[in-house]
Amino acid sequence: MNRNPQHWNQNPNWQQNPHYSQQQYHDPETQQLKHHTLHTLEPWIQYGLQEAKFTSYSHAMLEVAAISYLIGRGYNPRVAHQIVESWEVNESF
Repeated sequence: MNRNPQHWNQNPNWQQNPHYSQQQYHDPETQQLKHHTLHTLEPWIQYGLQEAKFTSYSHAMLEVAAISYLIGRGYNPRVAHQIVESWEVNESF
């Protein structure tokens, strides 16, 4: 499956595909994944909301998205945060 968002836009009927049915996401394994994902990212969401008070929502969302992406790639959350912070110069990427 192509996970490129640009690919998704090429097929406007993707939501009608039974493969994407909401029902498939209610099994216990997926619920465990949901809990783990939200539990892992919640501190970073809160961090982003605080960060937005001092920068901008756009900046904070980009920072949290980058941290989340790196976590998803297998980086330790604290290391992911340090990496993303290292990309910033004067609160800008």
